[in-house]
Amino acid sequence: MWYNTKVTELLGIEYPIMQGPFGGNFSTVELTAAVSNSGGIGGYGAYTLSPQEIIDVNSKIKAATSRPYNINLWVSDNDVPGGTATDEQYEAAKKVFKPYFDQAGIPVPEKPAPFKSRFENQLQVIFDIRPKLFSFVFGMPSADVLEQCRKLGIKTAGAATTLDEAIALENAGVDLVIAAGFEAGGHRPSFLAPAEHSTIGTFVLLQLIREKIKAPVVAAGGIADGRGIAAALTLGADGVQIGTAFLATEESGALPAHRQMLLSGAAKNTSLTRAFTGRLGRGIATQLAKDLAGKEDHFLPFPLQGSFMSSLRKAAIEQQKWDLLLFWSGQIAPVLHHTKVSELMQSLVEETNTLQK
Repeated sequence: MWYNTKVTELLGIEYPIMQGPFGGNFSTVELTAAVSNSGGIGGYGAYTLSPQEIIDVNSKIKAATSRPYNINLWVSDNDVPGGTATDEQYEAAKKVFKPYFDQAGIPVPEKPAPFKSRFENQLQVIFDIRPKLFSFVFGMPSADVLEQCRKLGIKTAGAATTLDEAIALENAGVDLVIAAGFEAGGHRPSFLAPAEHSTIGTFVLLQLIREKIKAPVVAAGGIADGRGIAAALTLGADGVQIGTAFLATEESGALPAHRQMLLSGAAKNTSLTRAFTGRLGRGIATQLAKDLAGKEDHFLPFPLQGSFMSSLRKAAIEQQKWDLLLFWSGQIAPVLHHTKVSELMQSLVEETNTLQK
């Protein structure tokens, strides 16, 4: 059967369907557990959490499911040499974004506080809680970290946006390589070259990687139904990772307005922008993103840009000024129909059963 793959064997799951682990407040215990309980593997994006917060979330996930799940971290969690932006960078950002803060009727915030990387402190928690799968983006952990995961029985998965990144991940010894195509929503998790250079579609990237590496490959980006799963498997994928379709469900942490937007006509237009976080990410195109295209030199580095924009986001939500926000979304959103994880998973499996005899 189509679902008997290296991914299901490696992770001990029923279907080779991974839920994309969303960062920020978009991941929830309910979503993670619901996907795992439906036979896939749920994922929780924990990169913004403190070690204790990861421990607390893990305890709640374990209480909600006895099945395998994935905890995701960002290897490179900032682009800020020295942890802070210069005054010149701040003044440039202040100048270009002031009209939007004025539109929301709020002052431009002060320069964001310095940022200190969390990744090293978060790693010890991964070793302690031992999730079935530890996935990571924006780079590779050290050889020592990967070896420790192997000793503890923790399977590892790294995201690649280019063939070179996939080869690097396999050489490092990861158990799974996630081929993250250009169609995917959220951040482009590139790590060997600028994200703007990783403009390869999922199915082309999948075929390139499949030709060159032996590790199991998971296709991610532009997949939201059984047809997408069947196509990925036909092209050599051992599984798929689905993000936007799960983001649109009631179990996700997305705002109701965000979920409604994903299921609306607005979802047919997405764009890549650094304006909201400082790193390149795909979301539903809004006026702010369109206005600031080509002005990336005026943005603060990640994650300071996100801190700078946080008060504008809050005000825009309160005032329902959706053109001042970015609603994360992949290009596949216009085909979405399901608002509950159980219904989505059932549809994914049934449609793939029909296509993959």
